[in-house]
Amino acid sequence: MTSMSAPAAAPARTLPPVVSLQHISKSFSNGTVALRDMTLSVGAGEFMSLLGPSGCGKSTVLRIIAGLGAPTTGRIDWPENGDTSEGEVDHDISFVFQEPTLMPWSTVFGNVHLPLKLKGHSKRAARDRVMDALRMVGLEKFEHAYPRELSGGMKMRVSIARALVTKPKLLLMDEPFAALDEITRFKLNNDLLDLWQRFGFTVIFVTHSVFESVYLSNRIVVMAARPGRVVEDIEVEAPYPRGDAFRTSQTYNDYCRTASAALHGAMDSADHL
Repeated sequence: MTSMSAPAAAPARTLPPVVSLQHISKSFSNGTVALRDMTLSVGAGEFMSLLGPSGCGKSTVLRIIAGLGAPTTGRIDWPENGDTSEGEVDHDISFVFQEPTLMPWSTVFGNVHLPLKLKGHSKRAARDRVMDALRMVGLEKFEHAYPRELSGGMKMRVSIARALVTKPKLLLMDEPFAALDEITRFKLNNDLLDLWQRFGFTVIFVTHSVFESVYLSNRIVVMAARPGRVVEDIEVEAPYPRGDAFRTSQTYNDYCRTASAALHGAMDSADHL
């Protein structure tokens, strides 16, 4: 591998895009410019992290892709569907938020069943799919448990199972492990990578952590704030599966230095505006 003393240049993309943001800007009524002229294409099957300081618009990007907010200017292209979305369209997307956002009055099964219920699938008709999703995250024995009976890590597993039960093509994750202890976070990082490799969905993962972004991703997009924009696009050319050996390798350390330098550069560019 070449020297990692400076941020890597954006690699040539050969994967067909799942979604493309074309010159997206987002301003709020209080005058805050969350994003300005952001163009970004996400390839099918990528595990892409959005890395940046607080307030750089990472979560805003996810919400716009998910249809939870509209850009002020620009457009979103979904090449596989051959359309440019400006309204509510189902693009096989699931969203995992920072908090598990589980219904406390419902069981684990009921929480995972919810997306299918909203599509008109009864518990009986959806049972096999719900149990498959729970098996994916190792919670098949907890279908009758309630959220109050679960640890923080188990609640997040339920949230991930709920996102995967619809078999999405694109999984959006907004700092899902930020509130967890380090041991649980590492375990869920590994579990997430295993699911991604097995099922081949595309992931856009928001994080503040250089270390997490390098461990998980094959691509890191670094954003700066005020206004939110892409400043670096780093390809992580390290093989999967990844584990403890990768975390202690020189390759991992080199990429962490590269991503850290890019992040500090992004923070400096924001401070100078």
